Amino acid sequence: MNLNPKFPLYLPGVKNTNNDNVSIIGANLREDVTSIAYYTSGNSGIELKFKNNYPTKEYASFTDVLSKFMQDSQLENVQRLGISVPGPVLDGKSHPARLNWILDIEEYQSKFGFEKVDMLNDQEAAAYGIALLDDSELDVIYTNGQREKGNVAILAPGNGLGEAGYFFDGKYLRPFATEGGHSEFSPRTNVEVEFYQFLNNIYGIVSWENVLSKTGLFNIYRFLRDVKRHPEPEWLSERLAHGNFTEEIYKASMNEEALICRIALDTFIEFLAREANNLTLKLKATGGLLIAGDIPQIIREYIDKDKFYEKFKISDKMEDMLKNIPIHLVNTDSTSINGAALYTAYFTE
Repeated sequence: MNLNPKFPLYLPGVKNTNNDNVSIIGANLREDVTSIAYYTSGNSGIELKFKNNYPTKEYASFTDVLSKFMQDSQLENVQRLGISVPGPVLDGKSHPARLNWILDIEEYQSKFGFEKVDMLNDQEAAAYGIALLDDSELDVIYTNGQREKGNVAILAPGNGLGEAGYFFDGKYLRPFATEGGHSEFSPRTNVEVEFYQFLNNIYGIVSWENVLSKTGLFNIYRFLRDVKRHPEPEWLSERLAHGNFTEEIYKASMNEEALICRIALDTFIEFLAREANNLTLKLKATGGLLIAGDIPQIIREYIDKDKFYEKFKISDKMEDMLKNIPIHLVNTDSTSINGAALYTAYFTE
């Protein structure tokens, strides 16, 4: 995997031959599955050798999962470790709300003997990983055919709502994390006010993550079902109880006469366009918008690209800026783990 020229990342160690042929473990920690992979570096990129998945909740710590991976793979003397975590990283430590683990890079360096350990917020890691994607892994939602310079926004709804960006320094793109998914949601219409009140009774403070995430999609659905009284067919109730909620909503919207599912997805996509607008304006992301995360990947065939673009560019005064911003959807889920490995390979001279 080599860098896509569309994403000129700031990686100060790319030209340092000491960073070639380095052995690297990359890890992406999530509340359901922890993925760990083995890579080698070279030619300004990384090469994936193999990857294993482990059920997060079956392990008391990340140390236990990492030990299991190294035993399974018979690995010794690995030089570097890059970790992607679903939460903020402060002074090499993290305690993500969705994980019952306390993470500390000094512990892993001491226990396993790595020469270098890096830990990144998962969306910052994904920003590095996106730079490794082929053009075929980016679905065009809107482009005017011109390459725009400037900051880039990344919006990624999945188990939570990830928000990140690239700062354009005039030559390079420099990824950074935010916790913008926890900023407060605001309604626009009378029905949305009802929806807000519904969520306020549950959560108190209503964040965008309560709307744009797997839980958020369920919140939209149950509001339609329980408050607006849209009928739920019995067959749908059984599928939702036993299957993957997002996938079942998507399949019922595409293949079945389930109006409630189509309204739920349409509402979710409209909120997605609106928060994409918010994030793009806050970052002044004239270089583009990237839609990532599990949910857009699952529902991407349902998304009406023209309608999304029209909703996205609605603004009080900034439509002239918004209408020219290229929008792409990332259609692969390996960006965070690859990005963590890429960062630990090349982010030191």
